[in-house]
Order: sequence, then structure tokens, then C-alpha cells
Amino acid sequence: MDWGFSGHWDGDTLVVETESFLRETSFRGSSANLNLTERFTRVDSETLLYEFTVEDPTTWMEAWSVEVPMRKSANPMFEYACHEGYYGMEGTLSGARALEREHAAGVSR
Repeated sequence: MDWGFSGHWDGDTLVVETESFLRETSFRGSSANLNLTERFTRVDSETLLYEFTVEDPTTWMEAWSVEVPMRKSANPMFEYACHEGYYGMEGTLSGARALEREHAAGVSR
């Protein structure tokens, strides 16, 4: 089965190429011709550079790209993609806020 993605190393950069998007995963009016290329590069011990390029000649006149430097953090990171209508994140965050209130009030479990 063709899953529509592949990955390879380009020097020190992990490159992930995705195609064959479904209608349900359309991005800003994109078509079945959408191609996404993601690049993950460790810049230094504290920074990961995430880059992506979006191509869809049916939707846009030219490809466009974004670069996001990600700094290392000791804090928890939560995935933010749309899933379960965001209900899971609402429950997770409300539970965390309740634990914070208990902790602030001196309640121990």
C-alpha cells in the first residue's frame, strides 16, 4: 500500500515528503495535487529548525515555505492538531487546572 509519504536524510537534515492528501485534509482550498516537504535540522544543542514547503500548482501560483526555529524546553509540550474536535485537549487542560488549584490550596493526593 502506498501511504503517500517518504523520508530520507539530506546530510544532517531529515526530509519528509508527503503527497496523496485526502479531501478531508484539504489545506486552505488545496487540491489532490498538494505536496508537503518538511525538513528537520538540529542547528545546535538547543535548537531544532523546522521548515516546510507547500506545493499545489492547482491552488497556488508558486510554492511557499515557512521556517520555525524550535528552542529546547524543559516544559511539557502538547500536540495541537485537530483531533476529536478538541474535546480531549479541553478535558486535559481542565484537569490540569484543577490539580493546580488543589496544589495552590495545599490539598495533597
